[in-house]
Amino acid sequence: MIVKETGLKDCFVIEPLFFKDNRGCFLLEYNKKEFQEKTGFTGDFVLGNQSTSQYGVVRGLHLQRGEFAQAKLVRVVKGRILDVAVDARKDSETFGKVFSVELSAENNKQLFVPRGFLHGFSVLEDDTIVSYKCDNYYNFESEDGVLYNDEDLNIDWKIPNKDIILSEKDIKLKSFLIFMKTNDI
Repeated sequence: MIVKETGLKDCFVIEPLFFKDNRGCFLLEYNKKEFQEKTGFTGDFVLGNQSTSQYGVVRGLHLQRGEFAQAKLVRVVKGRILDVAVDARKDSETFGKVFSVELSAENNKQLFVPRGFLHGFSVLEDDTIVSYKCDNYYNFESEDGVLYNDEDLNIDWKIPNKDIILSEKDIKLKSFLIFMKTNDI
């Protein structure tokens, strides 16, 4: 496994081992011991989620507050996404900074998003399948987020505005400024 810095504290791009031959391929998706040694993350993943989406869907920017905060390890099973992490930890040296990376079934890259980060992704191909592990359970009351098109964050989702598809929940999210005034991450 190769672990690459993102420029955001505690957030990493993971390139797992991938082998291909005349029989097909093999991907070593996760090795807890090696992951801990290379990232410093000592938690356990307790929840696995998977979504299927069409081109133009933007999911995010989301997080879980307080005791239900989640770290995530995100990968694409089929298709392509632009995966986005925003450091929302007020005491972090990279607070308010954004990192994005293309994850695909072809490049096999994963993104580790630590607790206290907003997370979202845009779908760059139809029928894209995203799978991610979380180190904490989901809690509806702890769910929060920021508008995908927040002016202060200025994220380029790599999709024309006319093609963006949002959920009702994501349309109603607040700006980063208001989010930070109402949360102590």
